[in-house]
This record gives sequence, structure tokens and C-alpha cells, in this order.
Amino acid sequence: MAEYNKPIPVPSSESKPYWDGLREHKLLMPRCDACEGYWFPPSLLCPRCNSAKWTWTAVSGRGRIFSYVVYHRVYHPGFADEVPYAVAVIELDEGPRMISNVIGIAPDKLACDMEVEVIYQPITEAITLPKFKPVTA
Repeated sequence: MAEYNKPIPVPSSESKPYWDGLREHKLLMPRCDACEGYWFPPSLLCPRCNSAKWTWTAVSGRGRIFSYVVYHRVYHPGFADEVPYAVAVIELDEGPRMISNVIGIAPDKLACDMEVEVIYQPITEAITLPKFKPVTA
């Protein structure tokens, strides 16, 4: 594995199953056993109904770009070779929104509502990042 010079996420006790799932190429989200809603980021209680009964559940990894920004400035030296790059809010088909990069497309070709799907990028032995790419027709 190549050296990774960007900030590396540190899983919390609440998010550890999420990171474990990514390492196995599964996108897991908390799903409420009471109201059946999904949410992200992980937390101990359902944000819709306040239930403490929920289950980590695999989601499709498909969604749409809700919003995005293209970075043209280097804010961390690890990103120096990647500008410009896109950071997007992805609204998953199951409902939750998450922030990630959109790759495999020039940033000036991105559009809100563009269909995307997750890909998995291992960065260390323990951490895999979810990135998104456009769905090809």
C-alpha cells in the first residue's frame, strides 16, 4: 500500500462498525428498529424517534449528488497533487446524506442530482474510505 499523507480518520466506539464494514467493502448505516429510518453519522439514538434500538444495516451505496464544492486551493499538503478535487454531499437512496469525494470525473462535469455509487479505497490496513463515482448508463 502506498504511503498515505492525508489525515486519517480515527474511529470512535459509535462508528467502529461503520469502518469495519468499509474494510469489508460494505457500506453500513444505522437503521432504527422502531421507525425503520436510516441515519448518518452514527449515533446512539435514532434522530427521528429517539429509539435506542437499531441495527447496523448494509445499504446499496447508490445515491445522488445533493451538493458539492470544488477545491482549487491546497489546505493540507497531502492534497497538493489533487487540486482541483470535488467534495460532495451524497444523498443515498436509503435517505442518509454523507460527505465524500466524487472521483472518476472532471470536477467541472459534476452536477447536482448526478447518480453516483460507492467505491472503496483502502488507505491503511485498518481504514478504507468510501468514495463515489458517477453511475455509467
